[in-house]
Amino acid sequence: MGKTIITQFSYQFAATNEAVARAVDGDTLTFKTQDCFSGRIVDQSDLTTSFNYDTANPATGPVFVETAQPGDILVVEILDIRVAARGVVTTLPGCGPLSDTQEIRTKPVEIIDGKALFNDLQIPIDPMVGVIGVAPAKGEVRCGFPGNHGGNMDCKQIKKGAVLYLPVQVEGALFALGDLHAVMGDGELCGTGLEICGEVDVRLTVLKGQSIQWPVLETPEKWYAIASAEQYPEALKLAAEQMQALICKAYGWDLTDAYLYMSLQSDTEICQACKPCLVDLIVRIGTPKRSDKPLISRSEA
Repeated sequence: MGKTIITQFSYQFAATNEAVARAVDGDTLTFKTQDCFSGRIVDQSDLTTSFNYDTANPATGPVFVETAQPGDILVVEILDIRVAARGVVTTLPGCGPLSDTQEIRTKPVEIIDGKALFNDLQIPIDPMVGVIGVAPAKGEVRCGFPGNHGGNMDCKQIKKGAVLYLPVQVEGALFALGDLHAVMGDGELCGTGLEICGEVDVRLTVLKGQSIQWPVLETPEKWYAIASAEQYPEALKLAAEQMQALICKAYGWDLTDAYLYMSLQSDTEICQACKPCLVDLIVRIGTPKRSDKPLISRSEA
């Protein structure tokens, strides 16, 4: 069989979305993605004087994953990310801590030899996936918003070599991804990274017998719990609870020992914080990996 390439996309994660492809456990697929503006903002004369979340951040998919059932974990290995040769970074009206003093501006940025040419700087690119997730248990979530299903997490650690664990909430998971950034700083202060189209190769497997409440990310160095809420204290609490639960189960510790350990070793980082903004603030808590006790075991995946 040839390589499965997914090109169709939608603007929301929902159980009612019709699957555009099917995958079996262990399949590798390629997702061709639009940028967050669906190609509508390409030149400096194209200004984001308004921003409609109904047509923002398209996610390619969804893919129905055989055997995935509510309560399972969908394991998503990011095998490769290839971005186009040109993207844009823009200000958005009313978005970000400095929005009241900034012009509405679109800045096209060329990429040459792996570097983004911004004014007189050459910035090494580090491609990431901004929107990635599964269908929520109820209703729909527009692709511009995060949640415990994943969605618009804008976590710059979701890149080549990382493994994302998503809580399956509907039959088949209905997995989709999009909103690539060639490079982005933590916080995404003005509301955009280097927005760009491209392709992402992933491997999908289903993990039975384990469950999580929020997305969990594995990198070569750390485990991350990712959570979101309107305000920082609630997002922090949700991410901390997820990390604490993983540590307790994997290490056989009680809640308090896990909490003490997190204070010694876990780093709290911000994925997206372009407030004021309609999108929830997104927090990740990272804990160093142990070779002997993974926080999520894939031995059965």
